[in-house]
Amino acid sequence: MLGLDISSSSLKLVELGQDRSGNLVLERCGIEPLERGWISEGNIEKFDEVVDAMRRLVSKTGTKTKHVAMALPASVVISKRVVLPSGLSERELEIQVESEANQYIPFSLDEVSLDFCVVGPSATSAGDVDVVIAASRKEKVEDRQGLAESVGLTPVVIDVESYASRLAAGRVIERLPGGGVDAMIALFEIGAMNSALQVIRNDDLVYERDQVFGGAQLTQMIARQYGFTVEEAESKKRGGELPDDYGQAVLEPFVESLAQEVERALKFFFTSTPYNRVDYILLAGGTASLPGLTEAITRHTSFPCQVVNPFEGMEVARGVREKKMLREAPSYLTACGLAMRRFLR
Repeated sequence: MLGLDISSSSLKLVELGQDRSGNLVLERCGIEPLERGWISEGNIEKFDEVVDAMRRLVSKTGTKTKHVAMALPASVVISKRVVLPSGLSERELEIQVESEANQYIPFSLDEVSLDFCVVGPSATSAGDVDVVIAASRKEKVEDRQGLAESVGLTPVVIDVESYASRLAAGRVIERLPGGGVDAMIALFEIGAMNSALQVIRNDDLVYERDQVFGGAQLTQMIARQYGFTVEEAESKKRGGELPDDYGQAVLEPFVESLAQEVERALKFFFTSTPYNRVDYILLAGGTASLPGLTEAITRHTSFPCQVVNPFEGMEVARGVREKKMLREAPSYLTACGLAMRRFLR
């Protein structure tokens, strides 16, 4: 099964397999950039153009797999954790979930796609189970399905982006000292326009918040500094074709500004929760690998910071260009989590 992540700036595709010992193998991965405005706040504004980009991505990765897992942004999904009696049949559970959903969803259940997952025994109510309910407007789900079907893919999973990224981050957290047990992890996914903070402890989501800052601000700074159009600035940024003074004049001030945004986001977390520290900061997204960023964040926050490689510890198939993959690895966090769904169903 493929994992396909759709963001405002690009499409990311990951295909995973397993070797005879059950270890994950990275079979294929690829990124296809999207033009500004094709995807806006999770909405597909230019359907045909995105379909064409998907065709290019599928073609250049060479995948023959047809089943795909996709995701919706958390902003268009209503999710709620509820406590329900254990021992219910599947049908009884569905009835209970629909009853609970009616309390939290501000529109008719006929207008939504609804799903749920039993997490496990409730920590607060003996004999009961925790259940996560997720619902989104049907048209949001159908848009994703339509994209996949237009390029000959079969969508078998529609997930939530933040759930998929946490799943992939779990492999990284397990490799931290002590297996990451009881560690408070701040996961920052730095996108083009927005950045998402999730604070995780022992697979539980402690806190989440989105902020309006991202890699597109670096593109705008390049455009202003050198008189490029935004499109020229983005192209030159991706190709590494920038003037000699770029590092000092643009990159260093942007890195400093980004580190300050991370610091502010953590301070907001501390002031709005009982917590006052994190043990590790993990960075994902295309902007995460900027030179000097992890050091700047540690300097501002005093917490250790590292860039996420969701493929760490995996075998890499011969067809994968490993140097390019390692350079782009932080961008693949959500797509990797989606591809991992194949092995968890």
